[in-house]
Amino acid sequence: MYQKYNTEAIVLGSREHGESDRVFALYTKDFGLVRARASAVRKETSRMRYALQSYARSYVGLVRGKRGWRVGGAAAGIEKVEEENLPTFARIASLVLRLVAGEGQNPYVFATLTEAHAALSSKNLNGARATIELVCVARILYGLGYLSEEALSTTLFAHTSYSLEHVQEAEGLREKLLATVNRAINETHL
Repeated sequence: MYQKYNTEAIVLGSREHGESDRVFALYTKDFGLVRARASAVRKETSRMRYALQSYARSYVGLVRGKRGWRVGGAAAGIEKVEEENLPTFARIASLVLRLVAGEGQNPYVFATLTEAHAALSSKNLNGARATIELVCVARILYGLGYLSEEALSTTLFAHTSYSLEHVQEAEGLREKLLATVNRAINETHL
């Protein structure tokens, strides 16, 4: 008998597998980046298909089998990114898929992603979408070890919040933050 693990996850992407299955790239709270197959999720009668939409934040049940992870269940999403903010979160998800090699719990990266997801789920961004994306990318690079805290000497890496005061602090550091992030991404060679 296989053990079922229930965890919070963000759907970073998916691809079709067979006639009605789909393989999902999930960034989970307990396991980090997991690729899991969900059976019959593309069928109209599937109860999991809404909880596993791209860029949704949901609760999933995962089972580790002989051939990898399988989705054993999914509950409706916690929150959904606003339609106009989807391209922003899609770029963040794409970067995470590029930089994270495999499984491994990383609470800081998960908190960074969930806080960015929550911020982009808000309708009242007041033009802060680009700054939230920049800060999120910088925090992901920091959490994965590609960026040192000394590189910017700021308190933005001590927490994962995207409150108004933190966004304003990042606006003041925008040029330096952007240069540091671009240099770090180029040095990854990914």
